[in-house]
Amino acid sequence: MNLILSSCDFRNEKSRKEIIDHLPKLIEKCRLLFVPNEKATFEAIHSEKFYRRMQEFGFVRENINVFDYYNPTEYFGLEIDVLYVSGGNTLKTLDRIRKSGFDKEMIRYIQSGVTYIGGSAGAHLVTPDVSHVTCYDDAPEDMTDFSGLGLFDGVLICHFTPERQAHYEQLLKERKYKVYPLTDEDSIVITE
Repeated sequence: MNLILSSCDFRNEKSRKEIIDHLPKLIEKCRLLFVPNEKATFEAIHSEKFYRRMQEFGFVRENINVFDYYNPTEYFGLEIDVLYVSGGNTLKTLDRIRKSGFDKEMIRYIQSGVTYIGGSAGAHLVTPDVSHVTCYDDAPEDMTDFSGLGLFDGVLICHFTPERQAHYEQLLKERKYKVYPLTDEDSIVITE
């Protein structure tokens, strides 16, 4: 399993370097599936918006797939090297992925060796539990399942600053999970 988790993904030079250094091949050769966050409209998904953003990061247009929440089964079983979920509202993004039925396919991709890039919300998704993120993000009204994909051995506090120290200490005291604070400069890389 290959996970690259950060608060700021490609928008921070340190995180960008960690990502580039840990991709399975040169970025211009990586076949990418980008999963946009909860705000992605049908129009945005079917425009060039996300393709342009991925090209800014170094991916090549013909190697980019943008996940379509409105037609998720098209994105099952692709030949990809990288699965990337960026920031947004963690809870609403997870809920949207789960309702599309793509959560289990994401797990399959990652467990089969696809490199996963998670930025902020995307990083939280692979943890066992995201309930602590309710301190920072609004949950959908009907959301009752706060379990993440369960592919990382603890929970994260992304965008960690001294203002989040008390929350970090509270989570440590609960001893339910390992807790990893990630400043905007930090990344966690797991390669197996």
